[in-house]
Amino acid sequence: MNISSLNSVFFIGIGGIGMSGLAKYFLDKNVKVYGYDKDSSFITKDLINKGANIFHNYIDIDISKFNSNDDSNLIIYTPAVQMNHPLLSGFVKQGFDIFKRAEVIEQISKKSKCIAIAGTHGKTTTTSILAHIFNEADFSFLAFVGGIMENYNSNYIYSGDDYIIVEADEFDKSFLRLNPDFACITSMDVDHLDVYQDSTKLIEAFREFKNNLKPGGFILSNENVEIDSIKYGIGNDAKYKAVNINHTSQYSKFDLQHINGEIKNIKVQLPGLHNIMNTVAAVTIALEVGITEELILNAISTFKGVERRFSYTINEESLVLIDDYAHHPEEIKQVYSTLKSIYPKEKLLVVFQPHLFSRTRDLMDEFATELSKFDAVILLEIYPAREKPIHGINSKLLLSKIDLENKILCSKSEISNLIKGIGYKINVTLGAGDIGNEVQQIKQELEYAI
Repeated sequence: MNISSLNSVFFIGIGGIGMSGLAKYFLDKNVKVYGYDKDSSFITKDLINKGANIFHNYIDIDISKFNSNDDSNLIIYTPAVQMNHPLLSGFVKQGFDIFKRAEVIEQISKKSKCIAIAGTHGKTTTTSILAHIFNEADFSFLAFVGGIMENYNSNYIYSGDDYIIVEADEFDKSFLRLNPDFACITSMDVDHLDVYQDSTKLIEAFREFKNNLKPGGFILSNENVEIDSIKYGIGNDAKYKAVNINHTSQYSKFDLQHINGEIKNIKVQLPGLHNIMNTVAAVTIALEVGITEELILNAISTFKGVERRFSYTINEESLVLIDDYAHHPEEIKQVYSTLKSIYPKEKLLVVFQPHLFSRTRDLMDEFATELSKFDAVILLEIYPAREKPIHGINSKLLLSKIDLENKILCSKSEISNLIKGIGYKINVTLGAGDIGNEVQQIKQELEYAI
């Protein structure tokens, strides 16, 4: 694989958040970009506007037009696509070498100083904050982010090749292909047991990620992560410590004590202790690469956030609707904690769409525990993503384990009426599936009733 001599790239699953960022990179490098995704979305439409040629029906794709003997053509697929998919198997039968996205990112990262942000949650926001700081500091860098940064309406920034900032995904062990100069581990909670089988193997993978750090490199981890490294957090052992914390529904404010001094009055437009921790991690790495405190403070103050990360959809006096990507029990716990800190006297309603049959099975009791903290739960069917159903694993079973009277299993079309019927002021939609596509419709129907 010679990245610098490519003429064309074909993406199988081009509409995914990770794949689309890579597609934008190749478009910026004047490489012809083709792709397939079964669904049309704002991501695929944006790529088409930028010059990509995208198909939504694989039957329409003539594989013979691509030359398997030409090294200037590259086929990239997402691990979410099964190997027996007709298009993927078709390219294999024609003799093409095929590569996972992580393999291509690995090659790109070798040209730059690599900053890798890993963790089972928190990595998207941390990566986004750091990328924004780099951009405001006018650094030469490339960033691949696992969410849409609201400042740029994009999951990708490119201004040069001195640095690469990459969200290092533990799924499919993708992050183990990186050899970073700087690394961060935001969290290490049990997840992706379809890949790791148990927590021990997951921890082993994160330790291997740490060991992949280049000699003399810098690694940072949250104080709750059992990895030997420099720590950040709020405890006494943290070398980078947030103190004098204050957060509201609109912002968080704190001082940062660090090895060489203190930065006062860091204000970020994100609520919640978990977002303070994400900010501390990003600021720490920014300091390590030599960005000044003044530039960091100015950048943090203008960071708008990431779509579907505690995003206020409605913020009226009588009704609040918040949308978040949370799809793991620990993330639900963080959302609940943030809501209670902002609205301590209000009842809380959650609409939750479980993501993956395997995750729901493996963390069923943990999901039930965290959802039971709310005052009302509206539960949707499991979003399968890349998986086939698992016998006996369904939302009805999860609902039965939630210790609440005010709970219901429903379809997406019923959400708005149920929210109106329950009548709480504070409502939150959670999930990594297609529930995010429903939020604007829910907003319109709720606002009409205000």
